[in-house]
Amino acid sequence: MSAVHFVGAGPGAADLLTLRAAALLGEADVVLYPGTYLDADVLSHCPRARLVDTQGLDLDQITAVVVEAHGDGLAVVRLTSGDPSVYSALHEQTARLDAAGVPWDVTPGVASYAASAALVGAELTVPLVAQSVVLTRVQARSTAMPDTESLTAFAATRATLAIHLAITRVREVMAELAPAYGEDCPVVVVHRASQPEELVLRGTVATIAAAVEAAGLRQAAVILVGRALAPRDAGESHLYDPARLRSP
Repeated sequence: MSAVHFVGAGPGAADLLTLRAAALLGEADVVLYPGTYLDADVLSHCPRARLVDTQGLDLDQITAVVVEAHGDGLAVVRLTSGDPSVYSALHEQTARLDAAGVPWDVTPGVASYAASAALVGAELTVPLVAQSVVLTRVQARSTAMPDTESLTAFAATRATLAIHLAITRVREVMAELAPAYGEDCPVVVVHRASQPEELVLRGTVATIAAAVEAAGLRQAAVILVGRALAPRDAGESHLYDPARLRSP
């Protein structure tokens, strides 16, 4: 019996799925998908599947659907928004499948932070400006953040930040980042990258909160923060240095 497939749906656009993801959806009998974050066009890749919207289901209810369908010999795909390796509850779901003796595998997808950077034409790691990207979120009504992973701690690195699940607290976030990044540091907010409702807001640590509040954004947005978004004194990659390329 085949494994249950966890598949990254990417940022939402139907043509940003991987070839493997599209093939698995085309062969699926049952597809569970996150209706809150997924553009409906993605589901055009699975014309024969029974579709289950999971936005109103808890993890045990989702697992019950998956285990029953797999036990019936059906091909099951569990779609996640973006890439399954980031904020997808992959660990919790696969732990339940392991306990039930159900095999599974993972197909990656385009992560939302990567889609957001692509939309604005930004490289998040610019030589002499930033060489690290931190993917993080803030504490709200969700799972507690480890004490060692505060925004203040990450801000001290001045790496490029990709902040998820924080759009309703953007003013607090910017206040916490200002001492390390400066109020003039570039910020980009991308709402539903690649989907029909796509929206890009540009500003600085000092101005972006007002723009977000004026737009009324409440979910499905990534906040990118860092000097790499508008580099002033960028260097060039050593990888393409003519001296290095000529050396024996």
